[in-house]
Amino acid sequence: MIERDLGPDRARAVAKGMVMYHRRSGGQSQHSAMLDLGVSEDRIQRALTNARQNLREGLSIEDLARAACLSPRQFTRLFRSQTGTTPAKAVEALRIEAAKLMLEQSRLPIEAVAQESGFANRERMRQAFIRVHGEVPRAIRNESGTLAVL
Repeated sequence: MIERDLGPDRARAVAKGMVMYHRRSGGQSQHSAMLDLGVSEDRIQRALTNARQNLREGLSIEDLARAACLSPRQFTRLFRSQTGTTPAKAVEALRIEAAKLMLEQSRLPIEAVAQESGFANRERMRQAFIRVHGEVPRAIRNESGTLAVL
């Protein structure tokens, strides 16, 4: 309703303001990769929701396009026009967000976090964290206060 009455930018701002997290300590980020993408197209939103629910899977362009009921070429064009980024970068952002939450809120070993969030291995997750956050996953876990697994 807000988007229809006031536009997509205002709707996104309201959605970001309404995001609340349960039991988050002060140093932990409070943002959503899905909100950052600012998608208004239902088919692209459906593909992103499917990706978030299936992060452990490979999530190829074909998989995402199938979830959006589009051809891979149409999907890629529509995705970029809606989000300003590529499907691969969006999936990586969803994986990083999921991994970061697991690091902050669980005692899972870092290898298990990488696997659960869909990274091929611990090193790929480490490289993605350095690129996006400028820190390695262990530093993020230490900052969150989550006890490390022995």
